[in-house]
Amino acid sequence: MARHIFTLAVALFCLTACSTSMTVEEFKDQEPRFVLEDYFTGKTKATGLFEDRFGNVRNQFTVDIDGSFDGTTLTLDENFLYNDGSTEFRRWEIDKTGPNSYVGRTEMAIGEAEGKTSGNSFHWTYKFRLTVGDDVWNVTFDDWMFLQKDGTLLNKATVYRWGFKIGTVFLSFRRADDAGSSSVGIAAE
Repeated sequence: MARHIFTLAVALFCLTACSTSMTVEEFKDQEPRFVLEDYFTGKTKATGLFEDRFGNVRNQFTVDIDGSFDGTTLTLDENFLYNDGSTEFRRWEIDKTGPNSYVGRTEMAIGEAEGKTSGNSFHWTYKFRLTVGDDVWNVTFDDWMFLQKDGTLLNKATVYRWGFKIGTVFLSFRRADDAGSSSVGIAAE
């Protein structure tokens, strides 16, 4: 019996160790091109939910975002309204460090978020102090965004604690002034 458990453990380790992760470079030819600071300058609205690791929806929310870009730093003022009536404010300051690379900070982040764009995608990862009830958990976000042709920005962020997935955040963003135009957030050719 112990030998079967050992064999199963080795097989699971090999499966997880040999799996590949998605990279933004895989989306380099995807259109429309996503330019983070162009998309988020101005007013943006998001609708989202948090799903736990068992597939149960734990929270739903909306976010009103005011963004400004000074040529170097994108500042996002985010006002959350949760389905239970509670609210939260978060300010992100995101520096453009290269043609496609960014670092960001917010009060609850542990260190800096690091991200990169390519094609219609943006990927960044960061550690975060997440309030859960009366507790604060240190978690890691693996966050992906994909700009769609109609101007919708889809976001999926997987949340980990101690290396284990605890849930997923799903968001859909729309610019307040976007009336279905596909030019929002697109780099000039």
